[in-house]
Amino acid sequence: MTITKTRDGATLTLALTGRLDAVSAAELGQQVEALEADITKLVLDFAGVEYISSAGLRIILLAQKKMNRQGVMLLRHVGEPVMEVFTMTGFSDILVIE
Repeated sequence: MTITKTRDGATLTLALTGRLDAVSAAELGQQVEALEADITKLVLDFAGVEYISSAGLRIILLAQKKMNRQGVMLLRHVGEPVMEVFTMTGFSDILVIE
Protein backbone atom coordinates (compact mmCIF):
# COMPACT_ATOMS: atom_id res chain seq x y z
CA MET A 1 0.00 0.00 0.00
CA THR A 2 1.09 3.53 -0.67
CA ILE A 3 -0.08 6.51 1.34
CA THR A 4 0.09 9.98 -0.17
CA LYS A 5 -0.27 12.85 2.30
CA THR A 6 -1.65 16.26 1.33
CA ARG A 7 -2.15 19.02 3.87
CA ASP A 8 -4.30 22.11 3.34
CA GLY A 9 -4.39 24.16 6.52
CA ALA A 10 -6.00 22.07 9.26
CA THR A 11 -7.12 19.38 6.76
CA LEU A 12 -4.98 16.33 6.10
CA THR A 13 -5.84 14.01 3.23
CA LEU A 14 -4.36 10.53 3.11
CA ALA A 15 -4.83 8.96 -0.33
CA LEU A 16 -4.53 5.19 0.00
CA THR A 17 -3.61 2.86 -2.84
CA GLY A 18 -3.51 -0.93 -2.67
CA ARG A 19 -4.67 -3.39 -0.03
CA LEU A 20 -5.40 -2.28 3.53
CA ASP A 21 -4.47 -5.54 5.23
CA ALA A 22 -2.47 -6.74 8.24
CA VAL A 23 0.83 -5.62 6.71
CA SER A 24 -0.20 -2.17 5.48
CA ALA A 25 -2.51 -1.37 8.42
CA ALA A 26 0.55 -0.86 10.63
CA GLU A 27 1.83 1.85 8.29
CA LEU A 28 -1.52 3.63 8.29
CA GLY A 29 -1.66 3.27 12.07
CA GLN A 30 1.68 5.06 12.36
CA GLN A 31 0.35 7.91 10.22
CA VAL A 32 -2.76 8.19 12.41
CA GLU A 33 -0.76 8.14 15.65
CA ALA A 34 1.53 10.86 14.29
CA LEU A 35 -1.33 13.26 13.49
CA GLU A 36 -0.56 16.72 14.77
CA ALA A 37 -3.00 18.21 17.28
CA ASP A 38 -3.86 21.06 14.89
CA ILE A 39 -5.38 18.67 12.31
CA THR A 40 -9.13 19.13 12.68
CA LYS A 41 -10.21 17.31 9.52
CA LEU A 42 -8.84 13.98 8.33
CA VAL A 43 -9.86 12.76 4.88
CA LEU A 44 -9.12 9.18 3.89
CA ASP A 45 -9.31 8.83 0.12
CA PHE A 46 -10.13 5.20 -0.68
CA ALA A 47 -10.17 5.60 -4.49
CA GLY A 48 -7.22 3.22 -4.84
CA VAL A 49 -8.20 0.69 -2.17
CA GLU A 50 -9.46 -2.63 -3.49
CA TYR A 51 -9.46 -4.65 -0.25
CA ILE A 52 -9.73 -4.08 3.50
CA SER A 53 -9.11 -6.68 6.22
CA SER A 54 -10.09 -6.72 9.88
CA ALA A 55 -6.70 -5.17 10.69
CA GLY A 56 -7.55 -2.31 8.34
CA LEU A 57 -10.96 -1.91 9.98
CA ARG A 58 -9.29 -1.67 13.38
CA ILE A 59 -7.04 1.19 12.19
CA ILE A 60 -10.03 3.01 10.66
CA LEU A 61 -11.81 2.70 14.00
CA LEU A 62 -8.77 4.03 15.88
CA ALA A 63 -8.55 6.96 13.45
CA GLN A 64 -12.24 7.73 13.97
CA LYS A 65 -11.82 7.69 17.75
CA LYS A 66 -8.82 10.02 17.54
CA MET A 67 -10.60 12.42 15.22
CA ASN A 68 -13.69 12.42 17.46
CA ARG A 69 -11.43 14.23 19.95
CA GLN A 70 -9.71 16.50 17.39
CA GLY A 71 -12.36 17.21 14.78
CA VAL A 72 -13.90 15.14 11.97
CA MET A 73 -12.93 12.28 9.70
CA LEU A 74 -14.34 11.65 6.23
CA LEU A 75 -13.91 8.74 3.85
CA ARG A 76 -14.10 9.52 0.15
CA HIS A 77 -14.27 7.49 -3.03
CA VAL A 78 -15.01 4.17 -1.32
CA GLY A 79 -15.37 1.43 -3.92
CA GLU A 80 -18.11 -1.20 -3.85
CA PRO A 81 -16.02 -4.11 -2.44
CA VAL A 82 -14.81 -2.00 0.51
CA MET A 83 -18.25 -0.44 1.00
CA GLU A 84 -19.72 -3.96 1.29
CA VAL A 85 -17.31 -4.66 4.15
CA PHE A 86 -18.23 -1.37 5.85
CA THR A 87 -21.93 -2.20 5.50
CA MET A 88 -21.63 -5.81 6.73
CA THR A 89 -19.59 -4.77 9.78
CA GLY A 90 -21.76 -1.77 10.68
CA PHE A 91 -18.89 0.66 10.04
CA SER A 92 -21.07 2.48 7.51
CA ASP A 93 -23.28 3.53 10.45
CA ILE A 94 -20.45 5.17 12.40
CA LEU A 95 -18.31 6.62 9.59
CA VAL A 96 -18.93 9.65 7.41
CA ILE A 97 -18.60 8.31 3.87
CA GLU A 98 -18.94 10.65 0.89
